[in-house]
Amino acid sequence: MDNRDLAQARRYHDATKHSVASLHQEPHRLDWAIMPRPFKVYPDLPPIPLPRDLTTSAMPALAAVADTGTASGAGAPALDRHTLARLLHFTAGVLRRRTYPGGEIFFRAAACTGALYHIDLYLVCGPLPDLDPGVYHFGPHDAALRRLRAGDHRALVVAAAADEPALAGAPAILVFTSTFWRNAWKYRARAYRHCFWDAGTLLANLLALGAAAGLPLRLVLGFVDEEVNRLLDLDPAREVALGLVAVGQGGTLPAAPPPAVTPLGLDTLPLSPREVDYPAIRTVHQASSLVTRAEVAAWRGALPPRTPPSASGPAVTLVPLPASEAVREPIETVILRRGSTRRFGHEPIGLGQLATILWSATRGVRADCLVPGAPLADVHLIVNAVDGLAPGAYVFDRQAGALVLLRPGSFRREAGHLGLGQALPADAAACAYWLTDLSPVLDRFGNRGYRVAQLEAAIEAGKTYLAAYALGIGATGLTFFDDDVTAFFSPHAGGKADGKSVMFLMAFGRRPRPR
Repeated sequence: MDNRDLAQARRYHDATKHSVASLHQEPHRLDWAIMPRPFKVYPDLPPIPLPRDLTTSAMPALAAVADTGTASGAGAPALDRHTLARLLHFTAGVLRRRTYPGGEIFFRAAACTGALYHIDLYLVCGPLPDLDPGVYHFGPHDAALRRLRAGDHRALVVAAAADEPALAGAPAILVFTSTFWRNAWKYRARAYRHCFWDAGTLLANLLALGAAAGLPLRLVLGFVDEEVNRLLDLDPAREVALGLVAVGQGGTLPAAPPPAVTPLGLDTLPLSPREVDYPAIRTVHQASSLVTRAEVAAWRGALPPRTPPSASGPAVTLVPLPASEAVREPIETVILRRGSTRRFGHEPIGLGQLATILWSATRGVRADCLVPGAPLADVHLIVNAVDGLAPGAYVFDRQAGALVLLRPGSFRREAGHLGLGQALPADAAACAYWLTDLSPVLDRFGNRGYRVAQLEAAIEAGKTYLAAYALGIGATGLTFFDDDVTAFFSPHAGGKADGKSVMFLMAFGRRPRPR
């Protein structure tokens, strides 16, 4: 399949839209007998335990969330097992466990659709002070690494990414993957969207942790898919590499060629007694894959800055909370107490709090295909209860740092409907929707632009999650009726037939006080 056959991404996106009619015509009942295991487990590989005595950083959480990847590496901790343990634990680790009559619930560091945790992390590193070079899998279930391949294979990843400079100078590279079935069990073909939603909330944690430690991180989404999948010994019909993160700088690649990559045939514990295949996921992933290094090199580069659609309504300038009022706790503490809010009260949040959340989350993402100042998505909001802000529909003007009113009025009922008829968005103080015009994104990046659009919105949404909890506000990510959201925010969103596409929905609000 060809990344430039743009009909493939459009076809998948349209086929996986939620509507009132689609939910009634295609009801889905969960088959609990085949619920997938929440971890990938290599039973025959010895664990390499990671340290458990993890320290916290000094930078305030909100500053870490807002950082756009400015760390120079000066003063950063040595990249060793302790530093890796901190990154991995607070990005994808198990923070708490709770036993119940039917089994055990694992509370993880980052939010995930359905709490199904289908995103895995792999480490490709050169020689570190206390870790041999190799390809490793991180097991959240026991906070340990397992070595899949010995030797320094970073040059292979660098070559697969067409000599991306950040990777070439990184002593370690993280690869994030998704195992489709672990999410498709509940969400069926729509799970491909969730690959990037759930990777994005995870990356929001990782980027904030790197900023807090002064450790340079760079996201890389352009690479030859087959070469990275082969290195990790993945079956691409079931699990695929989604992206790379260069960790640190100042590393050098060995002069000798990397070891040969041969099939490993390693056993993993079965996920389920049986699995259900959703061909649409494999089709869109193959259609958005890059095949040659020359194609990767040509693909790299950001979309030029665009002029967002104008809005003529009155604007309210947003002023983030001053530093004297900002919370000083570190990002690790925020991650430890973050959760998905299950109920909102109707009490308002402060305008300064909403301003701080939006400012912290929308400073921009640095990647081989993204730069601050050239976002792909516009953030629209339904405001229900914010002190000093009239209820209504708004769009966030990033450049002016202002909310522009699109339509005044109380829209709690509409917010509930748009969020799949749930009470949470109706009760929330505000709901934020990331909407992207896919046409220029696909024209620039091909089908792979669909991955980029979903991931960028999810990273920003994940940052709002962290910022809200840093301020003591509840938050939760939700799914939505796609075309109804576009129609609600039109004409600014372009119209139901050819308008912007919804990438993510996040609701914020006060958690009810205990009675």
